Amino acid sequence: MPPTQPGSVGRRIAYYRSVARPKMTQQQLAARAQVALGTIRKIERGERGVTDDTLDAIAAALGVDPSRLVADREHVSTRIRDALPALSAAIAAYDMPDDGPVRPLPELRTAVAQTTAWRLSAQYLQIAREVPDLLAELSRAAAGAPHSEVPEVAGLLVTAYRSADAVAYKYGARDLSARLVELMRWAVPGAQDPLLAASVGYVRTETFFAARAHTAGLRALEQAIDACPPPVAAQAVAARGALHMRAAVIAGRAGSGDAADEHLDEARMLGDRVREGVYQGTAFGPDSVRIHEVSVAVSLGNEHVQRAFDVAREWTPPADLPAERRSGFWIELARAQLWGGLMDDAFESLKVARRIAPQHTREHPWVREDAATLRRLKRADAETLTNFAEWCHAD
Repeated sequence: MPPTQPGSVGRRIAYYRSVARPKMTQQQLAARAQVALGTIRKIERGERGVTDDTLDAIAAALGVDPSRLVADREHVSTRIRDALPALSAAIAAYDMPDDGPVRPLPELRTAVAQTTAWRLSAQYLQIAREVPDLLAELSRAAAGAPHSEVPEVAGLLVTAYRSADAVAYKYGARDLSARLVELMRWAVPGAQDPLLAASVGYVRTETFFAARAHTAGLRALEQAIDACPPPVAAQAVAARGALHMRAAVIAGRAGSGDAADEHLDEARMLGDRVREGVYQGTAFGPDSVRIHEVSVAVSLGNEHVQRAFDVAREWTPPADLPAERRSGFWIELARAQLWGGLMDDAFESLKVARRIAPQHTREHPWVREDAATLRRLKRADAETLTNFAEWCHAD
């Protein structure tokens, strides 16, 4: 790809460097990104453009997604979609990996944990770039692992498949996403971890959402809840609670208000027993349950939407929640506000979601639908609304 245009990207890099915690000098950024100091200075002054590889290195050093540093965010989305064939190729040979190097288990553990961090912060480009090779390496590791290491390698493979699925699902590659979910289900017995199996049950719901098979999805989640270990230790409490959260949402989509309320009550009770955190790759706790209260209200629609307003009136997601979950709250709230005739509030919520997780927001189908509806209903050519609608490809 050609270098980005100088100017705006340099200003964005300088801004994120200045707000980094702790604040980062140009010299420190150059060292972390392994880019020449003179190059960093020229980029920030707008004297030269930035290649994709350099941009990715700088973004990684700053701890932000590359899409935050460029004005042309379509370019980032294109790069992600261009990477999907490599992901398909990597999983095509899941059971007959090619020859190649395999890092020691601790290094593989670190690499997989990084993909989970990227997923939770909605940094999909990083996943798309790194996961295909990592999946191939993990397949080689699984094929050659000594018996004592098989469960952990299988667990790492499941977790990496989940990160890959996040990209496929968010970017509309639903067949690829369904294939990745099936590979998770194939690999998870080898991990010998019922809590990891519960997390796969949680992710599997995506296929039911995509097919609008909500009643079947609810049955699958209830089966996963029944198979989940008793909620004694925190990890088991969180696993069962996360399944109830998702069951509440899909019950709402199925139009079953009673079932949605029952599952939400269970999730709320379990959420009160643990600290908010990430368990088996899924955020769970009191704050996550509140976000799902909004999701359930929006799923049920009509008179239930007031519940979303009640939550939002008293509470907003704290900054330490994963970015993908926080942006999801604002996207759901925007839909409720739109249904309630609060058009300006809905647009503000969408803009908050974009600031938190631009890639997640841009690719969310509800964002496109709502932006198109807002532009049509406001009957005004407001520049910011028009620009937003064009940014997310709203019709």
